[in-house]
Amino acid sequence: MQIGIDSFAASLPDPLTGETLPPAARIANLLDEIALADQVGLDAFGIGEHHRREFLDAAPAILLAAAAARTRSIRLTSAVTVLSAADPVRIFQEFATLDLISNGRAEIVAGRGSFTEAYPLFGLRLEDYDELFAEKLDLLLQIRDNPRLSWSGRFRPALQAQEIYPRPVQECMPIWLGVGGTPESFVRAGVMGLPLMVAIIGGAHHRFRPLIDLYREAGTRAGHRPETLKVGLHMFGFLGDTTEQAADDFYPGYAAMMSRIGRERGWPPITREQYDHTRSPKGAFLIGDPETVVEKILYTNEVLGGIARIDFQMTAASMAPAKMRRAIELLGTRVAPAVRKSLGVAFADA
Repeated sequence: MQIGIDSFAASLPDPLTGETLPPAARIANLLDEIALADQVGLDAFGIGEHHRREFLDAAPAILLAAAAARTRSIRLTSAVTVLSAADPVRIFQEFATLDLISNGRAEIVAGRGSFTEAYPLFGLRLEDYDELFAEKLDLLLQIRDNPRLSWSGRFRPALQAQEIYPRPVQECMPIWLGVGGTPESFVRAGVMGLPLMVAIIGGAHHRFRPLIDLYREAGTRAGHRPETLKVGLHMFGFLGDTTEQAADDFYPGYAAMMSRIGRERGWPPITREQYDHTRSPKGAFLIGDPETVVEKILYTNEVLGGIARIDFQMTAASMAPAKMRRAIELLGTRVAPAVRKSLGVAFADA
């Protein structure tokens, strides 16, 4: 199993002091976090894409390219690319360039995103949400597999025997399908034989098992080999020297961010009781000391039938840089080795 981190490059006020880091300082901290994740042996670092005031990740490929110049081994991925609102040609060119800079470490997680600001920003209709994604995913995959192609669709000008360069180092640059909780998305990924990245942001793990089984069944029926039907998870997680410290450190920023989003969407404010329930042994949060988190990861792997990658969403909450660095160190030096040992997976094969 691979262990990684996802970030939304959040730039939020500290819920205790009210202070917000200047954007340049927040970006500098983010790049330091990625460099540290590489140094401590983590497998992947993903950066999301949002077009909102409180996030600094509107151009994730640029952030990942900056990180590529400071890292050697860690895989660099989007988390997710909002493909419905993007041009697949430009997305491919950006990530192929990232792949060249990083010498073959780029990946794309393509999804529709959980926010809608990108649609009016780029002159698109929200009513076309599903059709946009399906068409653009088809084009992105065709570009990856064919340096020269002809293509036509509804939402983008046609391509006529068009060559698309540069080409990446990797012969088949990984493209994951990022999904939430709709059965249709799981089936789509299975039929297409794409690796699946599931966002589990609350509730209990076991409720996703039927959907993951649906993905695997659809992929098998479509003729894809079981080993190609990989499942990854995007989950809130944080590490501390004690479970109480980790929980207390992560809660204020998490609650402030999610309550802020909840006001927009009609959710009630987050409570500490809800938070503590979700970080309980069968809840979806990976928060605690290293031993607690290792146990939770192994439980997650078992209940969901085998997981290829777990990415910790650590940086959605406001967090002091020193505490963030300590969490990354613990994840890389204590959690990841223990998980690999327990599952019998060598680092090179993780």
